[in-house]
Amino acid sequence: MTVGDEDVRVVALRTAVARLRRQLALLPADFPDRAIAEDELADLAAMSAHGVPEVPRLHRSLLLIAGAIGSVSALSRGLTEVRHAVELFGDPPRR
Repeated sequence: MTVGDEDVRVVALRTAVARLRRQLALLPADFPDRAIAEDELADLAAMSAHGVPEVPRLHRSLLLIAGAIGSVSALSRGLTEVRHAVELFGDPPRR
């Protein structure tokens, strides 16, 4: 499904990632894996800016982000939105 010329899944992903990046930037607390979360969110933002991303890469980034910020309750809603956006692309291919 598209909105204009864009895939709605990509728009949803871009929106969720931007929101979580803002929430993370505003979070004053420092935690050990913050840089990992920031890097992966930047990667997701870049992927969503260039068309439909690769599903396995989306899931890998989601796992890294969840591992990095999963225990930060202030970011749980944003993380959930990113997870839902990634799920719109379906499951990664089985090995």
